[in-house]
Amino acid sequence: MSTSRFAPDETMARKAGLAAFVGTTIEWYDFYIYATASALVFGPLFFSNADPGVATLLSFATFAVGFLTRPLGGIVFGHLGDRFGRKRALIATLLLMGVATCCIGMLPTYSAIGAMAPVLLIVLRLLQGLAVGGEWGGAVLIATEHTTRERGFLFGAFAQQGSPAGRILATLGFLAVTGALPEEALLEWAWRLPFLFSAVLVVVGLVLRLSLRETPEMLRMRRENRTARVPVVDLLRHGRTELLLGVFGMLCVFVVVYARDTFALSWATSSLGFAKEEFLSIILIASVVQFFVQPFGAVLATRVPVRRLVTILLALEIPALALMFVLISTGNWVLAMLGAVLATVPDVMFYAVMAGMLAQAFPAPVRYTGISVTYGLSGALCGTTPMILQWLFDSSGSIVWPVVFGVVTTAVSLFCSRALLTRTATADDAAVPAGTASPLTPG
Repeated sequence: MSTSRFAPDETMARKAGLAAFVGTTIEWYDFYIYATASALVFGPLFFSNADPGVATLLSFATFAVGFLTRPLGGIVFGHLGDRFGRKRALIATLLLMGVATCCIGMLPTYSAIGAMAPVLLIVLRLLQGLAVGGEWGGAVLIATEHTTRERGFLFGAFAQQGSPAGRILATLGFLAVTGALPEEALLEWAWRLPFLFSAVLVVVGLVLRLSLRETPEMLRMRRENRTARVPVVDLLRHGRTELLLGVFGMLCVFVVVYARDTFALSWATSSLGFAKEEFLSIILIASVVQFFVQPFGAVLATRVPVRRLVTILLALEIPALALMFVLISTGNWVLAMLGAVLATVPDVMFYAVMAGMLAQAFPAPVRYTGISVTYGLSGALCGTTPMILQWLFDSSGSIVWPVVFGVVTTAVSLFCSRALLTRTATADDAAVPAGTASPLTPG
């Protein structure tokens, strides 16, 4: 077998980066339209028999259950990706997410079939979580393993860009239906349109992913017979510390996003007098800022010590997150938008660095599983964020306790991220080159 098959190819690397970006955009579009719908319409549609406040909590609960299957998705698709190939796993996650999302768009509501409606909604949400659990890690690997080690951070950022792009598309989709149609039409049929549009995006993503070759790293492992028989067992045997530090190091990424895009959306539109389209426009602006600012985190990670960069970013996030809640509570659109943007910038720059951090933390034979399970477990812990924040707000009547929750989780992320990087960084705290082997990596 020619050794050229195991060398990075520039053309395929660019195509892999594009496929990672488009694929994660579709996955996150599907996930974020659910988050938006849970804040705006799922309460009256699927829990119309409950008090409005309780209906909102139940709607957020269905949002949270999608995170429960993320770790399982990481195990299932991580096994497929580590054992049989990154490409196959990524095609499977895209198809699963697309089918589940389109089915949500066709789902009868409580008024049509009663209690079976929320049950089916929860089942489909669990399938969404299963798909996302296997998507992100594979997208990171398909991008980073097709390029050189020195450019791993930069190409890992392609997968990260799917998050703001998906959120932009999801927000635009709901802005279109909430701004152009009356509330009755939104609740009757228009809420379905963003979900059904997912079918078009999935076709585009499949065309790109089917055109990719398997990564050189995976081909090399097959030739050398180094693929793990049961990746999750090897991960738990040799990488438990990295797994735990990664899980808690990522907490703030999820907490900031769901505090802003889900809890704050409901809080602002139900308690502070914001119109739905007003606060959706704030989320849209924050997402656009993320799209353009986020890559600078990956660029900086190749030029400065990564631990120092992570420390600065998360230290800035602590006051920025608190300030976001304060500015939103003013009820002023400009101040609320400023708060959302300020909280977004350090968080998303850290998010850009995170892909490279996790890719370095696990050896190639269990890398898909390691990244995916880490991401899935962290997401599962944080999936209840809107529900927790809503409960803290309802029980205290103050925004102070939701702020405390956000600040504490960010501080935990700071401590654990530094600890993870300490295990993988060089002794002199030099910038960690992307793709550098971790202490667990053979050779």
